[in-house]
Amino acid sequence: MPTEGKFFELFNQHAELCVKGAKEMVALMTNFDDLEIRVHAIEGIEKQADQVTHHAIDMLHKTFITPIDRDDIHQLITRMDDILDLLEDAAQTISLYDIKAITPEAKRLAELCLGCAEKVKAAVGLLHNMDNSREILAICVEIDRLESDADHVMRAAMSKLFRDEPDVRTLIKLKAIYELLETVTDRCEDVANIIEGIIVENA
Repeated sequence: MPTEGKFFELFNQHAELCVKGAKEMVALMTNFDDLEIRVHAIEGIEKQADQVTHHAIDMLHKTFITPIDRDDIHQLITRMDDILDLLEDAAQTISLYDIKAITPEAKRLAELCLGCAEKVKAAVGLLHNMDNSREILAICVEIDRLESDADHVMRAAMSKLFRDEPDVRTLIKLKAIYELLETVTDRCEDVANIIEGIIVENA
């Protein structure tokens, strides 16, 4: 594959890892019995994603002609990397804080992270061909909708937490988890915005 096309291959690899990481997070939230196994799995996926990111950036420095704007390539791969960094942070925080049981709100946020990651993968998978621009933009709208859903879940979760949770330490722990998971969806929205910009520039 020519170097120009290799960038899209790397985008796809990274997007697939984002989905894998988000699936592990949902599994973690579903069954705490496998907590450390899931945390370890997410850490491994994040390391793989780092390698893909480094490869893409290294190739960017060595490639004279790129298929899309160089800044867009850099922003896209680094924002996708942020998704997995945050998922890893959330998993490690759950383990570190020794949280005994997860709330329905945290599980719902994890599910929205997965939904966003799957849409990111779908959009990235079509990006190699600008004839797909209409479909890509429709997927980006879906990512925005999911991120908005996560905002609503987050606000409701915080309200419930501060209203009903009597233990300050538990409140602090859950607040941190909610914020990390909601930020995952923010980064997915950032990816969607970058992709929308690429479409505007190239379609």
